Amino acid sequence: MQLRPLEKRDLPYIYRQENARRVMALWFEEPYTSFDELEILYDKHVLDQSERRFVIDVDDEFAGVVELMYIDYLHRNTEIQIIVEEKFQGQGLAQKAMAAGLEYAFNVINMHKVYLYVDVDNEAAVHIYKKIGFEMEGRLREHFYANGRYHDSYMMGMVWSDFKEIEAALKAEQ
Repeated sequence: MQLRPLEKRDLPYIYRQENARRVMALWFEEPYTSFDELEILYDKHVLDQSERRFVIDVDDEFAGVVELMYIDYLHRNTEIQIIVEEKFQGQGLAQKAMAAGLEYAFNVINMHKVYLYVDVDNEAAVHIYKKIGFEMEGRLREHFYANGRYHDSYMMGMVWSDFKEIEAALKAEQ
């Protein structure tokens, strides 16, 4: 598995994800994007310094995306998001891809904090995020609207010093 920058050739996969109601509900977003709109957004954001989009690549196959959104260089924080294609779920890929995204956020673009939002009912994701080292920071009541109803969301975060401890422990295991 490797993370690589999102490229224009990946847009058909993104289009499929962004029009899957079940997938977009996990990101609390509306499942509607035209392919033309997606191409325009790609061209508009390809040089945008407030976000980074990566493809999870498994043997030259699109396996999902990891995104750093709302990169704030003043306060040095960013939101992280991930979607793993159904075919690749259950293989520990989300954990590896998140670790690679965190490594980029902390060690490449010098973030101090990485945070995420996750539906309180998405127990599998909450478990993975805790296992990686994210800490629960709060519960946002009826904060996001998806699939016809409002959802409570956990906000989870990791700061640089926690990441460095986790990184050191992983290196010691190798």
